Amino acid sequence: MDIFADLMMGLSVAITPINIVYLLIGALVGMIVGVIPGFGPSAGLAILLPVTFGMDPIGAIMMLAAIYYGAMYGGTITSILLNTPGESATVASTFDGFPLAKNGRAGPALVMQAVASFVGGTVGVILITILAPMFSQVSRSFGPPEYFLLAMMGMLTLLVMIGTNWKLGVISALIGFALGTVGVDLETGQGRYTFGSAELIGGIYFIPIAIGLFGLGELFYAFYGGLHRTGTGAIVQYDKEERFWPTAQDWISTRLTMARSSILGFVVGVIPGAGATIASLMAYSTERSVSKNPENFGKGEMAGLVAPETANNAASSGAMIPLLTLGIPGSASTAVLLAAFLLWGMRPGPLFMEQNPELAWGLIASMYLGNMALLAISIFAIPLFVQIIKVPYRILGPTVVVICALGTFSVNASFIEMFLMFGAGIVGFFMRLYGFSPAALVLALVLGPLAEEALRQTLTISRGSFMIFIERTPSLWILGITIALVAFLPLLNRLGGKTASSGDAEKAGS
Repeated sequence: MDIFADLMMGLSVAITPINIVYLLIGALVGMIVGVIPGFGPSAGLAILLPVTFGMDPIGAIMMLAAIYYGAMYGGTITSILLNTPGESATVASTFDGFPLAKNGRAGPALVMQAVASFVGGTVGVILITILAPMFSQVSRSFGPPEYFLLAMMGMLTLLVMIGTNWKLGVISALIGFALGTVGVDLETGQGRYTFGSAELIGGIYFIPIAIGLFGLGELFYAFYGGLHRTGTGAIVQYDKEERFWPTAQDWISTRLTMARSSILGFVVGVIPGAGATIASLMAYSTERSVSKNPENFGKGEMAGLVAPETANNAASSGAMIPLLTLGIPGSASTAVLLAAFLLWGMRPGPLFMEQNPELAWGLIASMYLGNMALLAISIFAIPLFVQIIKVPYRILGPTVVVICALGTFSVNASFIEMFLMFGAGIVGFFMRLYGFSPAALVLALVLGPLAEEALRQTLTISRGSFMIFIERTPSLWILGITIALVAFLPLLNRLGGKTASSGDAEKAGS
């Protein structure tokens, strides 16, 4: 396979005028979604997915992907100016980003985070270009046993990363699996948990649940925290009179940081269930451990901002590999992207890049262009995003509710799905309040039917014997990797927890 020729073909698809427009819209919307505190790529994708109906599939996927990785750029603006991460992957960026702003370096911090995000995202896309075809070739030997094990690996690694709340994570996943069983059993033809409703015969649609859990659930939780009373408004005001561009020392001191964090973030991103959050925390901890001045971290060290920013963007790129080549989402955001593929009748997997080369390589090529667009938007639209931060939640909240309702109804014109969406919003609020995991529920809802189908096919092939899972070489490899991840990831989880705790402590003392 000529990777360069395929990439050029994808670039010819991506640079058509209409696709460029979709890409720019997605990048801008992604940044806005990231800037709004309490939201993130999962909520933005879930709310805006219905808007793409009727669009060309290639342009729609490019736009949704741009929203996904664009939110990583925007989420750091609030981390720096508000000391409030736009979403979980930018938590580590508050450790040194906010102290930098308090020290009068908000401008250089915002520029450096944009450049770090660009480097991490671009390195991640380069690695996707090289490695995705290899993953696709290897995965062609996979059958139903391997797909069942991959689905379980994604769920297990996510539950392990939940850490101390793993029991609540298991309950969340079981709820998702239960929702995935609603509808007609394709093997027996019997209805399951439809309660006599004709609209539930086809199962519970993914979109209203995702919109409710991530869109309304996050909004209700923000209201519970009192944001509708206090509004927003930057704690640190961006001053145009301050020095805007970073110094030469900023660039020199962080060049190796970007290289290390890019590779680390990408590797962690490829692991289903690990995600950008743990990648950013690991990168921060790694950079602090190799620094000659670790005592400066938490007090406004530029490397402490650059490391997590580079890593979380590289991780968001890495997460595209299992999605495209295996059809396995590794996070809630990529689960929504998988739903988008399925809506247009495309099933990511081993043959996806061969059967849909224009879409697959067009998406990869668009990520190069998207990162360049996001770099320019991040730097030159900083004053605009600072104004967005100041929009009161009492205005933002009702607008989001209306968008969620209209988006859900526009999919199938179903009132039952609207009720499901509002019900999922209430459930999502209580899940956030009591420590349950909406991400585990969504992943289980997406992976559950896939895992059930793969398990049934596996047991049919083996005539009911579970020994097939250890008799096939690919299955043994996946089992071994899963066991290693489950054993190793708790160490990363504790490392991330210690990093977060130490970062918070240092911020409190500074």
